[in-house]
Amino acid sequence: MSAVSVQRVAVGFSLKTVAKAMSSAAGTSSSEHCPSGTPETHPGYPQRLQRLSTVPGSCPSRVNDLLLLRPADQGQDGSRDAHVAFFHGDIQNFQEEMALQTEGAQWLSWSLEQVALTLGRRFPDRHIWVVRASRMYLHKFSCYQNFVESNLFGAPEHSPYSPDFGALHHLRALLSHGMKRANLNNPLPPPGGADPIPPGFTLSVVGFSKGCVVLNQMVYELAGARADPQMSPFVNRISDIYWLDGGHPGGSETWVTDKQVLMELAASGVEIHAHVTPYEVRDPMRAWVGREHGHFVKTLEELGASLNQKLHFEDEPASIENHFRIIQEF
Repeated sequence: MSAVSVQRVAVGFSLKTVAKAMSSAAGTSSSEHCPSGTPETHPGYPQRLQRLSTVPGSCPSRVNDLLLLRPADQGQDGSRDAHVAFFHGDIQNFQEEMALQTEGAQWLSWSLEQVALTLGRRFPDRHIWVVRASRMYLHKFSCYQNFVESNLFGAPEHSPYSPDFGALHHLRALLSHGMKRANLNNPLPPPGGADPIPPGFTLSVVGFSKGCVVLNQMVYELAGARADPQMSPFVNRISDIYWLDGGHPGGSETWVTDKQVLMELAASGVEIHAHVTPYEVRDPMRAWVGREHGHFVKTLEELGASLNQKLHFEDEPASIENHFRIIQEF
């Protein structure tokens, strides 16, 4: 989410529970400073929830921390191969780190762990991958620099597909290394390898608030990626993309409005989901967000895209609480 005036929200678990889950009192929020190695386990975590620290992506220096929630029913042979990748907004972090920050402690019910569990209920038969931003400026502003060029506050500068770098390359490599680290069956092969994509592999991508900048970058890359024989097999397995109340601190490009780019998205066959609340699309101080969202929806409808869109909580006052609640309601 964009910069907010933080208010008190009901917390779904006690600070005592959070304290049990704390692995350290380190104040850093940057994944580059987290220890690497085997998957971490934390007291208070469900058995199916694993933290994977400093997982490399498109190159060894580009790393992100991941949370993996395995499906409760992994199939008779443990080979369920449907996956969801989630990109969070500002303030959201691991629960022990949020508990150390004055603002973050008030939003613990939306920690990355709690979001993983929420998504597990929404997608019970899939592996849930929560991707932590590589930098949290001032412990608040999520920056997805490994996926898209961004300023300190995480406002993006989008670019077309590159055969060597970009959001799709980084996500595929993260998932490949993460699956191997977690010892999943049929891991996704790395980009450029000789091994094919596992036949049952499917991926849905979900972005919330600031996390939608990664989704937008993927859309800008679609044309080039679909034309690249090394990347197209992976891209063709993306079944759904969910935008949840996208927002960032820049003054434009909160939603993709380039018609040529949206034509590629419409032609891809991906199921497109656009869920918003008045917090983002009816804010008079950021009127361009609503205009861009309207343009995004109208253009895709005209292009015949497979689009599902909804304005949630439309009869309620715009609030940060409802902004977060869209994670439960979409």
